This record gives sequence, C-alpha cells and structure tokens, in this order.
Amino acid sequence: MEKLMLKNTKKYPGLEKYQKVIPDEDTALKLVADLKWKNGFICSKCGNTNYCKGKAIESRRCTRCKKIESATAHTVFHRCKIPINRALEIAYMVCNISAISSYELSRQLDIRHMTCYGFQKKVKECLTGENDDKLLKAILSVVHERVNSLS
Repeated sequence: MEKLMLKNTKKYPGLEKYQKVIPDEDTALKLVADLKWKNGFICSKCGNTNYCKGKAIESRRCTRCKKIESATAHTVFHRCKIPINRALEIAYMVCNISAISSYELSRQLDIRHMTCYGFQKKVKECLTGENDDKLLKAILSVVHERVNSLS
C-alpha cells in the first residue's frame, strides 16, 4: 500500500543533521545510558553500586539484588511506545522549533499525531519545570552540540 505524501510539506533542515548524529536506536540508548550513569550506577532498589550487563542493550543488573534497570527507566523515555531515537527526535524538534504543533511534528516525522501530541506534552512538562527532568535537558544539550558541530 502506497503512502499518501502531502504536497508543499517542507522538511525541517535540522532533521538531516540530527539523523546523522543519532542514526539509530542503539546510538540513542548509548547516549541516554552514558548521561544517566555518568556519576556511576546506583541501584534504585538496594543502593548497591556494583553491576553487570543486563539482557537488554545498555541495561544494568545489580550484583546484589539482581534488579535490572534499563537506560530509559525513571526518565521521560520510560515506557515510550516508539523507538527512543524517534522520541528523542520529537524532543529535539520541540526544543528547536518555536511553537511547533503536534500536527506538524506528525507530518515531519511520519509518526501518528496522537503519539506526537502525547510525547510533546511530556517534553514540554519537563522543559517548563512541571516534571523537572535534568537528564532530558542534558541529553538535548549534548545532541544540540553534536548537531551544531556538523556545520
């Protein structure tokens, strides 16, 4: 089945650069994990600092209580239904394009409107301080620096 393409839809020029910086889900997960645990891993259940690799990509498994924590746990990306690189792309666009609508996000990224709306709302809550997520701000800062370094 062929997709219907909207005419006169201009692509945001920063998307191509973003996609070079974060080309896939593994790259996005690595970035999130690196920033989440930059000061070291601390188990959210028992407080232990020793870990081994978990089963999933970039997850950690506590060596004491065996709790597995993903890189997205306790972040705005937790239980996100779309790939993390796409969710990060929405967050990047919300931060870099003033007053972008969820309809425009949907057109630009080829993601369902309600998915864009829900995640855009989460991102805006983090940025306005309603749900202060310092990790999201750090991730977006790093992505912004990497995108600007491509110029």
